[in-house]
Amino acid sequence: MDTQSSPSSATLTYRNPIIEQRADPWVYRHTDQQYYFTGSVPSFDYIELRRAATIQSLADAEPVIVWRKPDSGPMSHLIWAPEIHYIYNKWYIYFAAAATDEIVDGLFQHRMFVLENDHPDPLQGLWIEKGQIVTPWDTFALDATTFIHQDQQYLLWAQKEPEVDGNSNLYLSLMANPWTLQGTPTRLTIPELSWECIGFKVNEGPAFLRKQDQLFISYSASATDHHYCLGLLTADTNSDILNAESWSKSDQPVFGTAEAHSQYGPGHNCFTISEDGQHDVIIYHARNYKEISGNPLYDPNRHMRAQVIQWKSDGTPDFGIPVADTIQTD
Repeated sequence: MDTQSSPSSATLTYRNPIIEQRADPWVYRHTDQQYYFTGSVPSFDYIELRRAATIQSLADAEPVIVWRKPDSGPMSHLIWAPEIHYIYNKWYIYFAAAATDEIVDGLFQHRMFVLENDHPDPLQGLWIEKGQIVTPWDTFALDATTFIHQDQQYLLWAQKEPEVDGNSNLYLSLMANPWTLQGTPTRLTIPELSWECIGFKVNEGPAFLRKQDQLFISYSASATDHHYCLGLLTADTNSDILNAESWSKSDQPVFGTAEAHSQYGPGHNCFTISEDGQHDVIIYHARNYKEISGNPLYDPNRHMRAQVIQWKSDGTPDFGIPVADTIQTD
C-alpha cells in the first residue's frame, strides 16, 4: 500500500470489532473512494466481497459471494486469506486452497491461486480461475499479496522451503503477469527469533506499506493462539528489494497480545488509509479471549479490527497496542 498521509493523530478511532468471524482481513480502498473487503470465512469454502464508503460501515455492507470452492481438485478445501487487488485495469483475488484437509508432516497442503475479473465493478462480472502460482517448490504455500514498486509488480508470500526448518518463511519475486512469477524468488526472512517460534516456527501473512523514503513489510509469527504477533521488515525505497540484505528485521514484535484490553493474538494484517486521507490504518484480526478449545485455526472468533497508525520521528510506524473492544450500548 502507498501512503502519503500526514502524521496520524489519535483523534480518529474505530469501533472494534468491525466484522465478526472474519480472519485474515483485507481492506482495499479503490479510486472510486470505496472500501472493498474480503477475508477468511469460518466455513473456509467460499470467497465474499463487501463494499462500503467507510471502514466502519463495512460491518453493515451486504456480502456478495463471488466464488465457491469446487467439490474436488486442488482448490476444494480450506480456502484461506483471500485478498482483492486492482492491477493493470483488472481485478484479481489471491487466495490459498488445498486439495485435502489432511495434515502431512505437520503441515496443511495449501498452494496459492488467482482469480481475475475484467468488469469495472468486482461485485459483478465473471471471476475467471487463472490457476496456481507456481513457485520453485511444490510445498505448503499461502498468504500471497502483491504490490507495484518502481513500475514492476512483485509477489510476496509465505512458503515451506524443504531445506529450512519450520512451517513457513517469507519470499519476494518479480512477476511476469499477475499469476506468474519471473526469475528466482528471494527468501526475505525465516522464523528464528524466540517470539517467531512459539508453538510453530512461522513467518506468514505479509503486508506491504510504503511511506515516503521507506518500505515496510509486516508479517505474522508463531502459532495462531495468543502468541500470534507481528514483526516488521524495513528497507530504503531506492534499495534493491530483491536483495535480502536490503531489509532489516525488528528484534521484537511490533504488535502483540494486550491482556489489559482483552485482545489476543493480533495478526494477519493489511494497511489502508482513512476516509479523509489523513491517517494510515492497520486492519487486523484478534480474539477477545485467551483460552481456546482445540485447534486455534478452527476457532471462528478472530474478528476484523482497525486502528490508526502513529509514526515515529525516524519515519517508522508505531502500531501501539490493540485497542479494547467498544462496549455497545442501547
